[in-house]
Amino acid sequence: MSAIDNTILFVKQQLENAEGGHDWFHIERVYKNALLIAQGEECDLTVVKLGALLHDIADSKFHDGDESVGPKTARAFLEKEKVEEPTIVHVINIIENISFKGGNFEKKFHSKELEIVQDADRLDALGAIGIARTFNYGGFKNRPLYNPAISPNLTMSKEEYKNSESPTLNHFYEKLLLLKDKMNTETGKKIALERHQYMENFLSRFYAEWDGEK
Repeated sequence: MSAIDNTILFVKQQLENAEGGHDWFHIERVYKNALLIAQGEECDLTVVKLGALLHDIADSKFHDGDESVGPKTARAFLEKEKVEEPTIVHVINIIENISFKGGNFEKKFHSKELEIVQDADRLDALGAIGIARTFNYGGFKNRPLYNPAISPNLTMSKEEYKNSESPTLNHFYEKLLLLKDKMNTETGKKIALERHQYMENFLSRFYAEWDGEK
């Protein structure tokens, strides 16, 4: 089997018991998004594929905030697969620079492949699936759906964002609704715009029902 096929099997095994918003199916959706976006870009498709498949191999949220686990896990696997060192380095850079991290994180690495995988990942945080993932994670962390007394914090540092325990609805304002303007590729921007509007409509309906309106 190819390195890509082996990576798919590896990721499925690693994420077998993962939280529903960060499981294999999340990876699969990001992988499909990345392939779609890559069609309109000049890029190294192997790096895009491996970056998409391994971007959440050990999300720091589920490893006590340790951001080194993912890159180490990915490197060990890719070395075992005898992937060329420049490709491994590129994939590690994607893993280390893909996350939103409160929106105040300055990327230390730039490449077209990172832009593609980052857009693909962000698209999965938008629209109907983005809404479902957000509330699934909120339930996983036992957070309230909404508390009108707790306002969203739009000026969080990376550490504040990582440790936030605010109501789930606040996450729409602290991350999800900001993603539309942070997309890198034209394909990503186009898809994000439609998914963004879907979330705006959901929020309008949510508040109406919360306030007892028909």
